[in-house]
Amino acid sequence: MKKLTGIAGKLTIGVILFGILLGIVCSMVGYIEFTAVLEQQYNDSAYETAETARAILNPDKFGQYLETGETDEEYDNILARLDALTDATNVTFIYAAKVSEDYKTLTYIYDTVNSNTGFSRYPLGYTASDLDEKHTENVIKIMTEGGRAEKYLYSYSNESGAHTTAAVDVKNSDGKIIAMLCVEKPMTRLETARNTYVLHVILWTLAAIILFIFLYAVILRHGVIKPILTVTDEAKHFAESNTPSENLSVIKQKDEIGILARAVEKMETDIVEYTENLTAITAEKERVNTELSVATRIQANMLPSIFPAFPERREFDIYATMNPAKEVGGDFYDFFMVDERHLAVVMADVSGKGVPAALFMVIGKTLIKDHTQPGKDLGEVFTEVNELLCESNSEGLFITAFEGVLDLVSGDFRFVNAGHEIPFICKRGGKFEPYKVRAGFVLAGMEGMRYKCGEMHLEIGDKIFQYTDGVTEATNAQNELYGMERLTAVLGEHSELSPAELLPKIKEEIDGFVGGASQFDDITMLCLEYRARMEERK
Repeated sequence: MKKLTGIAGKLTIGVILFGILLGIVCSMVGYIEFTAVLEQQYNDSAYETAETARAILNPDKFGQYLETGETDEEYDNILARLDALTDATNVTFIYAAKVSEDYKTLTYIYDTVNSNTGFSRYPLGYTASDLDEKHTENVIKIMTEGGRAEKYLYSYSNESGAHTTAAVDVKNSDGKIIAMLCVEKPMTRLETARNTYVLHVILWTLAAIILFIFLYAVILRHGVIKPILTVTDEAKHFAESNTPSENLSVIKQKDEIGILARAVEKMETDIVEYTENLTAITAEKERVNTELSVATRIQANMLPSIFPAFPERREFDIYATMNPAKEVGGDFYDFFMVDERHLAVVMADVSGKGVPAALFMVIGKTLIKDHTQPGKDLGEVFTEVNELLCESNSEGLFITAFEGVLDLVSGDFRFVNAGHEIPFICKRGGKFEPYKVRAGFVLAGMEGMRYKCGEMHLEIGDKIFQYTDGVTEATNAQNELYGMERLTAVLGEHSELSPAELLPKIKEEIDGFVGGASQFDDITMLCLEYRARMEERK
């Protein structure tokens, strides 16, 4: 049993099964082709007899015989000649009959039976439903177009065995088809010839398989099995001891097995080297993971994360979140008081992911905050920041950014957009709607860019929602994007919520849409609500 489950047993069984299958296929193909040729020869012979029989007939008197039901001397002579032809050609039947208009019945005019069969003939005028439905198409062609059947007619019965039938049209002197003549010839040699053929094929195939298996086993044992067993033993030895041996050196072959032996030798050497370096690599990876964890905490500490952010200020409420796609991300937000009456909010997205984006984020965030000064035009802020970022941008990164400054006394909201997403505005008592703003070029994309400041007015109770493209481009397992339509819908549905209640609700909707799919981009959101006017100091 062990040998049968090994590679040698499996290959041997496979060859035996393949040989048997090949023998069966060859036998079947030969059987079919041999039978077809033999049947065609029988059919051709039957048609030769049919042509001879048709030449004996006098079709012009068929109508008279069928109408009167009486025969004459000529009829008897023709019938006698047909009887003689039937016995001489060793056919079972020769008959001429009129076919009904519906092609279902025959009315016999002449019918002959081989004297050795013991069958009785049908008399003149006998009507029988002898037409097989599967032959109707051929009969119709013969009776309408003339000639012979396109395919030979084959039949089989327990009484008389296999038969082939030749059918031709019978025309009168005017060239009109008035009857059909059929010759039914027994295929006496068919079964014997087929059985003999199949027996010979089986015997020769069996002999070829036995010889092949013997030669195959010898070659397989010395050329395949022994080298493979050597490789297997070496693999077991190395797995147990982690030490290479010299067993594979005995394999000198240049074929695939030799290549496998050399590959195993190299693999053993590589594994030993890899094992020696694994401890150092693991330690290095742990160090990198520790540094990434520190970077994540540093990045989180750089973003305002304590809420409420300005508990002493009743004029506004603000809330923001950032979920990085990796340990550290490229998105950032910020909000800070420019002076006592002006609140600045920033939303930005650095191209790329991971540590490079995070470092560029730190630079961008710092520059934007440092250049945002009381009374300074936000367009000038972004123009200056862009020039500084371009000077230190060897990696070709860029930042899409949106900054706005809210005057807590007047409600005026001045903003600048550098290729970032458009914000959503919710008027008091209404719903969030996208607010189309002019988008300038991205920061750090090109030197010499000039940015322009826009302005809108907020009333008490109005809200602003800003975000990064990680929100709208969140993707589920079917590669569908979350998109602006879904974001507009969820914002509209929850417009009455406070900023601290709104952002978790949106994140919950995004997570439900994405499902188990991986997060490919940072998801950052910020919401500002203008709640009360600040009293202007004089």
